[in-house]
Amino acid sequence: MNSVNRRSVLLAGLGAAGAGALAACSGSSGDADRTTALVKPSDPAVTAAEKKRTSTGKVHKPTLTAAPAMLELGGGVMAKSWAFDGRAPGKELRVSAGDTVAAELSNQLPDKTATSIHWHGLALRNDMDGVPPATQTAVRAGSTFTYRFIADTPGTYFFHPHVGVQLDRGLYAPLIVEDPKEPLSYDDEWVVVLDDWVDGVTGTPDEVFAELRQGMGGMDMGDHDTGGHDMSGMGGMDMSGDGGGASASPSSSESGDGTAMKFMLMGADSDLLGGDAGDVKYPYHLINGRVPADPDVYTGKPGRRVRLRIINAGGDTAYRVALGGHRMTITHTDGFPVEHQRTDALLIGMGERYDVLVTLADGVFPLVALAEGKNTTGLALVRTGSGRAPKATVRPRELDGAIVTASKLRAADDVRLSPKKADRVHRVDLTGGMTKYNWAINGKAFDMSDPTAAPLMVEEGQRVRLDFVNRTDMWHPMHLHGHTYQLGGSGPRKDTAIVLPKKKLSVVFDADNPGQWMLHCHNAYHGEAGMMALVAYRA
Repeated sequence: MNSVNRRSVLLAGLGAAGAGALAACSGSSGDADRTTALVKPSDPAVTAAEKKRTSTGKVHKPTLTAAPAMLELGGGVMAKSWAFDGRAPGKELRVSAGDTVAAELSNQLPDKTATSIHWHGLALRNDMDGVPPATQTAVRAGSTFTYRFIADTPGTYFFHPHVGVQLDRGLYAPLIVEDPKEPLSYDDEWVVVLDDWVDGVTGTPDEVFAELRQGMGGMDMGDHDTGGHDMSGMGGMDMSGDGGGASASPSSSESGDGTAMKFMLMGADSDLLGGDAGDVKYPYHLINGRVPADPDVYTGKPGRRVRLRIINAGGDTAYRVALGGHRMTITHTDGFPVEHQRTDALLIGMGERYDVLVTLADGVFPLVALAEGKNTTGLALVRTGSGRAPKATVRPRELDGAIVTASKLRAADDVRLSPKKADRVHRVDLTGGMTKYNWAINGKAFDMSDPTAAPLMVEEGQRVRLDFVNRTDMWHPMHLHGHTYQLGGSGPRKDTAIVLPKKKLSVVFDADNPGQWMLHCHNAYHGEAGMMALVAYRA
């Protein structure tokens, strides 16, 4: 039985299950003890919040079948994985703001593997958030579960499991909530899903995690410091960055018992990410499920204005994205509008989404997702006229032009939070490292058998500030369920934000969606190792 299956059965799984980590630390008032009553996912407060959402009365009833699939990634590359209805990404789910989603999950996964669906980025009712064991029991193999909720906030979202490291398989798909009063003017849309791919090619995510979990402290590295990924001066290392990115040769990357390290990535470095770029060697980086040798192609006409909805569904990779021969205008991030900003490229971490507008030129152009710090790329093409397609390894100059990160954006006026002193402040220390692979929050383990043991407490109506303090040598994309926070006093509204190593990031949100919500690193393996917490409303 693989590690995900075992956790799913014994612990009812959680998107970042495993050792877990949670600690509550408040700068304003005390937190929960065993006598504190919490709002439960099924409580009347959750139902009352749902009734406040504006509903169109229209109901969408997709059936999502999670099952084994042999996926064709292009260029003759086949991958044995799991997917929704035999394809990855899964079929796009598109609704209008205020529509009700009634999606039936049919779990046909093998080996009694439990699963769930988390609707990433949506502020929906708590009992439909898809997070076992906090908000539901994991859906057992051979069973079904219907997720029913109002999707009332327009934007670019996606959905994926929240059990073990299933996120790094093929079980994901875009969710687009259209605005019936769309203020943007454009001629067409193109949904662009980025993913780092290992499953069924060089191994499974469970095998990846099992190796990473050994930590670098268990590797035969002589006297070298393995507290981070800085492997400079390390003899025998292949830093050339072939198809899988900069990596260690098997002869030099061995565990203490002499076993070759097959999946752990060495030497990945990025100034944009503050140093260490990632943990995992991926054989492929995909755009819309296709390898660079046989890319997805968008066909359009010169002069047309196209909205790209870019989603990073990856497990361990941030991407620097650019469209050769074009500049992009960023209009939204994580579903919420920002003051428009022109750029050559943007940086997108796991779980983040960016909407951009481009006016198409005449010809054939590469849309490139550079795996930041890993020296390899994903590729798609835009074709508006005649011309030869560029090489699979093309690196357009825009990748080295102006690069926008979330910290450079401002929320649009109509979604910017009003200035207000925080009623509750939580310090969220991001802790751990590669030596023991003990990623955590505030250095304490989250108890999967007792998820409400020590929550970060909030109360409905409060303005809450989270101070992320990254004490590690690696960046972390921190995702809050059920809410959209604002970066600083006027930054963008987001639900997932990159916290750079040795840096602090403060975000604020209004506690307006009662229930129990996960806060975790969206690196699938960091979360699984323990970098997670529970944000809970006081009853």
